[in-house]
Amino acid sequence: MLTALINAEIFTGTEKITGKAILMEEGRIRAIADPGSIPEKSEVIDCHGNNISAGLIDLQIAGSGGYLLSAKPSAEALIGITESIVKTGTTGFLIVVPTNTFETYRKVVSILKENPHPALLGLHLEGPYINPVRRGAHLVELIRKPRINEIKELIAEAEGVIKMVTVAPEVCDDGFIRFLTDNGIVVAAGHSNATFDEAFKGFKSGIKTVTHLFNAMSPIHHRDPGLPGAAFESSEANASIIADGIHVSYAALSIAKKIMKERLFLVSDAVEENIDGIYPDHKRQKDRFTLPDGTLSGSLLTMMQAVRNCIENAGIPADEAFRMASTYPAEVMNISDKGRIAPGYKADLIVFDKDYMISHVFVEGVKV
Repeated sequence: MLTALINAEIFTGTEKITGKAILMEEGRIRAIADPGSIPEKSEVIDCHGNNISAGLIDLQIAGSGGYLLSAKPSAEALIGITESIVKTGTTGFLIVVPTNTFETYRKVVSILKENPHPALLGLHLEGPYINPVRRGAHLVELIRKPRINEIKELIAEAEGVIKMVTVAPEVCDDGFIRFLTDNGIVVAAGHSNATFDEAFKGFKSGIKTVTHLFNAMSPIHHRDPGLPGAAFESSEANASIIADGIHVSYAALSIAKKIMKERLFLVSDAVEENIDGIYPDHKRQKDRFTLPDGTLSGSLLTMMQAVRNCIENAGIPADEAFRMASTYPAEVMNISDKGRIAPGYKADLIVFDKDYMISHVFVEGVKV
């Protein structure tokens, strides 16, 4: 059946429009049309003057709904995380596993393969090929030197499930990075102490983006701008950022946005408590997760909260903030039918009010 959403301001990913209806059928957007042209017998949903955006896309989330997948990998945990995330307006996500054992990686790969969901885009491996100096909350004893053979075996076993890998460019040579990109994996630079030159070399080798800009990386210094400076100077490198005002100040977010423009996108880096597993000291605080020494180990952010923070605290226009949470992540992952509202795109949509409270979530046209 054809479903029509009417009476809303629409953030298409290209422009804001009013006085139109979004027509959905068989999981995709059929048209953006005049309300008077809606076919008879369609299901019509009145949005009562609220707003519609493409569903949000999070390329780095480790847990939600009381589950942290890397702590105890299971189908129950993955399903619980997925259901919780989708309700917050995130209709596409990469589940992230921080530096861990290859046994855990294989368990997670198997679970993802056996439990597909239209919102689950794949696996993001954050490590283990990172720099111990910038490990953040990652366990130093699990950090590894790059070995082509072991990652080759895992990629073959994953059969396309692994979509992104975060590495430190200064510890991975050109051949290792190119091997990942040749296998269709988006490579990100993160947990890195790279100099400006080392980071720039990594971008030239195929690194496409930066993981949580400013966090767990070499800082900007006037004698060596480091990894953030290389991202700023590059004309092609993208970067994710955690817009909670804790991991990165809103002033730094505003500065980065002015420099990187459409190359900067949002992630939540959201986690859950890990009572068991290999990260037992990772604890929930009032507005963040930390280790006992205060080291940040994850956020309590949702993507919609990140969008709101960009608008209200960093002066970013609303339509651009929604692009940072939908259009740009889709482009980073080379997804051609998500992140915009246009004919032929997946009908992943959210309806929300002026206070950014969500009333409807659609995943491939199905209301959650």
